[in-house]
Amino acid sequence: MAEFLLLALAGGIGIAAIAGPLGAFVVWRRMAYFGDTLAHSALLGVALGFLFDINLNLAVVACCVLLALLLVSLQRQHLVATDTLLGIMAHSSLSLGLVAIALLDNVRIDLMEYLFGDLLAIAPDDLYWIYGGGVLVLLLVWRLWDQLLAITINEELAQVEGVNTLRVRLALMLLIATVIAVAMKLVGILLITSLLIIPAAAARRLARTPEQMAVLASLLGMLAVAGGITASWFWDTPAGPSVVVAALVEFLLLYTLPPALRRA
Repeated sequence: MAEFLLLALAGGIGIAAIAGPLGAFVVWRRMAYFGDTLAHSALLGVALGFLFDINLNLAVVACCVLLALLLVSLQRQHLVATDTLLGIMAHSSLSLGLVAIALLDNVRIDLMEYLFGDLLAIAPDDLYWIYGGGVLVLLLVWRLWDQLLAITINEELAQVEGVNTLRVRLALMLLIATVIAVAMKLVGILLITSLLIIPAAAARRLARTPEQMAVLASLLGMLAVAGGITASWFWDTPAGPSVVVAALVEFLLLYTLPPALRRA
């Protein structure tokens, strides 16, 4: 009993640590809908993983990354408005995943596990993916931090200063895609984006600098994971949604702070 709770806590903390800095950029750049689009494509990755008998984590990462590349390519062609394009791809990829799973013979899949997560079922092998992918993502974020901030503040000015804005934007999208694929086990496809957005939005009320916001977002995410797992244990609620509710409570509490205590 203690072992599976520790595994869940370790996995959740690892994902929260990765999601914090990237969640800050999702909030700053208003990319929530983009995150939802990638999250919906994760179910298609699951279906392809079963179809070709490959590791599901790898299949989901590959599917999210390919969709991110496709989105960047279509955005550059200006065929339709970006929000329309994201809406089409989000629901189409989710529907394709559901249809593909329904057509798989001799495969029984618990859709609830993938849609809403199964944090308490994290295995030791999942931790390798979470922490291995997490270290890689955080190293890349650290390496690209100044350039990411530059294109977030003013993309045209950053381009004039020599920043390859297309390459940096693509890198950010691929990093978000990787985090979404890794975090699917925690809160599920339908709630992944909330783990990126809510702690970062809550941290914004306290942070004075971008670096502080990134760190605080990770810490608040970790606290939400611990609170959600505790609530799930005592009240027998689903772990993934409980983590999101705990993050929401943090957000509401911070937003009710008097102005004098914010960014103190």
